[in-house]
Amino acid sequence: MATTAAQMKQKTKKAPEKDTFKWTGTDKRGRKVSGEMGGANIALIRAQLRRQGITPDKVKKKPKPLFGERKKAITPADVAVFTRPLATMMKAGVPLVNAFEIVADGLDNPSMKTLVMSIKIDVEGGTSFANSLKRHPQQFDDLFCSLVDAGEQAGALETMLDRLATYKEKTEALKAKIKKAMTYPIAVLVVAFIVTAILLIKVVPQFESMFTSFGGELPAFTQVVVAMSEWAQEWWFIGLGVIVAAIFLIKQALRRSDKFAYLVDKYLLRAPIVGPIVTNSAIARYCRTLSTTFAAGVPLVEALGSAAGAAGNRLYYDAIKLIQDDVATGQQLQFSMRASGLFPNMVVQMVSIGEESGALDEMLHKAANHYEEAVDNSVDNLTSLMEPMIMSFLGVVIGGLVIAMYLPIFQMGSVV
Repeated sequence: MATTAAQMKQKTKKAPEKDTFKWTGTDKRGRKVSGEMGGANIALIRAQLRRQGITPDKVKKKPKPLFGERKKAITPADVAVFTRPLATMMKAGVPLVNAFEIVADGLDNPSMKTLVMSIKIDVEGGTSFANSLKRHPQQFDDLFCSLVDAGEQAGALETMLDRLATYKEKTEALKAKIKKAMTYPIAVLVVAFIVTAILLIKVVPQFESMFTSFGGELPAFTQVVVAMSEWAQEWWFIGLGVIVAAIFLIKQALRRSDKFAYLVDKYLLRAPIVGPIVTNSAIARYCRTLSTTFAAGVPLVEALGSAAGAAGNRLYYDAIKLIQDDVATGQQLQFSMRASGLFPNMVVQMVSIGEESGALDEMLHKAANHYEEAVDNSVDNLTSLMEPMIMSFLGVVIGGLVIAMYLPIFQMGSVV
């Protein structure tokens, strides 16, 4: 018993912290090589290099940043990158603990590496994989943990991880498409705002001082621009403060007020250009999540709860929750979806076929693929449409300012 207790104590001992060392040396062919390696001390690094056939010349500890190393946040994309190789390793027959080490080695985000090694230590200590994931709810949501738990209990963890990896990859690809649609116009508008501000605050005053020496009355358009320039010079900080405050207040309102967030989501669905993208992405997320969870053996009522959270829109969240209640009372999924009025006839028909044929997960998978492709096409069309519109906007704003400054000079030329 004493020996067992000592072994347990030794197992739970924290592993010594590894430092990073820079090294240079020569390989078996006499070529100069260099790199970085983690280890406890210089002697161990040298020994490890020799085992790899490298004769070390210099090994020194890598200096730490002056203000400490800033931790990089773990994103859902990092979780997706972690899940795919883990699923591949498990399918290849690599034990779970060894798979953690191999996957952690290939991760770029140091914070994600630390998290994976923390999970490895938990699993080595006898904790189940699912329970270890539940200790990190910010990175692994209920859906992820539930599917891993189901895979462990069914003895099909590698299959479940493969499904999860596909689900995460598709979800992140969908998010990336929507971000692509929004990032380009926002970036161009920000640049246009900055350029306009520089022209009003720095360039227009130079022209104004030149115009005052001319004496005559300035054209009405030029007077408007000069008035705007004078306001911008005196009150630019107030304008900037209002913009920053507005962005901050909108973010806080979206986070804290369910009513405000509901209204924003409602009007986003009705927006002329963005609306179809938001609608298709919500339907794609719903179908993808429901397909993945139902195929994993999760009961339909519980799977609908996960799909509601993954929809990404308050209107769809509320509608799916009502569908969940209807299905729990014995109503068919297709009827509940049709009654909500938020799902196109094509999706309802595919769900109907899936329920009748017993292949609901497969039909939902096909529907998810269709709507993800629709989002992709909508984003491409939006980008093509926005480019000429943005160029026209920039031409009108910046070109208008330039014309306003040169109008008095043109008038002088006509007088002469």
